[in-house]
Amino acid sequence: MRSGHDHNSPHAKHWLLVEPLTFPSLGMTSNTIADIEIFRVPPRWLFVRVKTSDGIVGWGESTLEGHTEAIEGAFSDLRERFIGAVADNIQDIWQTAYIGRFYRGGPVLMSALSGLDIALWDIKGKRLGVPVWQLLGGKVRDRIKVYGWIGGDHPSAVASAAKARKEQGFTAVKMNGTDAISWIDSPALLEATVERVKQVRSTGLDVGVDFHGRLHKGMAKQLAKLLEPLHPMFIEEPLLPTQPEEIADLSNTVSTPIALGERLYTRWDFRPYLERRAVDIVQPDVSHCGGISELRRIATYAETYDVALAPHCPLGPIALAACMQVAISAPNFVIQEMSWKMHYNVTAGEALGIEADLHSYMANPEVFTVKDGYVAALQGPGIGVEIDEARVRSMSELYMKHAPWRNPLWRGEDGSLTEW
Repeated sequence: MRSGHDHNSPHAKHWLLVEPLTFPSLGMTSNTIADIEIFRVPPRWLFVRVKTSDGIVGWGESTLEGHTEAIEGAFSDLRERFIGAVADNIQDIWQTAYIGRFYRGGPVLMSALSGLDIALWDIKGKRLGVPVWQLLGGKVRDRIKVYGWIGGDHPSAVASAAKARKEQGFTAVKMNGTDAISWIDSPALLEATVERVKQVRSTGLDVGVDFHGRLHKGMAKQLAKLLEPLHPMFIEEPLLPTQPEEIADLSNTVSTPIALGERLYTRWDFRPYLERRAVDIVQPDVSHCGGISELRRIATYAETYDVALAPHCPLGPIALAACMQVAISAPNFVIQEMSWKMHYNVTAGEALGIEADLHSYMANPEVFTVKDGYVAALQGPGIGVEIDEARVRSMSELYMKHAPWRNPLWRGEDGSLTEW
């Protein structure tokens, strides 16, 4: 930064010339970032491995479903910028990654940053020998309420699936509300949704209903009203995340809690929903929203509006463990999504002839045991999961021979695109 004097100004103002933003070089220390690797693994995940100069390895997850190659490209930039950076300086690395390239935010850049951030918190916890939640101020709960998925993309056989989840220890589940649906469609489709929700509720389980942004306003407000007497735990993404005003309008017509946030990537993206009182439960995804650092900030921001936290996580064990670190320490946390035996995992594994589920890459899968609807607070250092690196490498080598996962492309009866 250089200062000077503007002699041409009638008021002789002082001026400052600010040099372009650079990452602070602190010289080689024992805990600089020495290597950053990424691994595509089935069913549809992208793991991040960060190693420090003194040999500590941290794991992150940068899964952005359907856009794997874009994240891999973003990591070329992150390697260039942060190899040699001090691994302990998590917030400076986060700010530099976010601010330092002028264009910022969005699913690709934030998902890449998320994996790096999670890995750095894992490293810091391992270096100090404590869980990350201890570094976030300690715990406010001893166990984490969780829910599992039923019904798949085309919701069906939900009653039997709900009973199976109950036997696995869950007390709550989530299901898609509808199949593909037009802007204005037959009311019979909505009646079928109501019947499925009734079937699940008859098992004694609580149920969240994911509209998945599939419904447009004319259908969404009808379905929300029809479901209200059944007392769903929440309705998720009742409209697309581009519609904060319309979601606020819908929220004012029903008593059912409104949940959203998986397609919002920073606290600034959440701002219009909170300011318009449009949301009751925020669902940031730790692999999309900037990692543990930003997930914690979003949770605190939401708390000021009396809004609950339920992190989105139909992803892998690293993302789930990272979510749980925040959940253990956040007062407004309510429930955690987990992908164990989720339809995406099952179908991808079957296609490849392998197991590709939540526990498949873990050396300590017992830490995710579900009992009476809860998972015990993680106790291990860092993010609390031990990753089977040999299996990650071998499965990644196999998976690189296949096309990465893509979400389906749906068309209606008239041939026009519908929301997936």
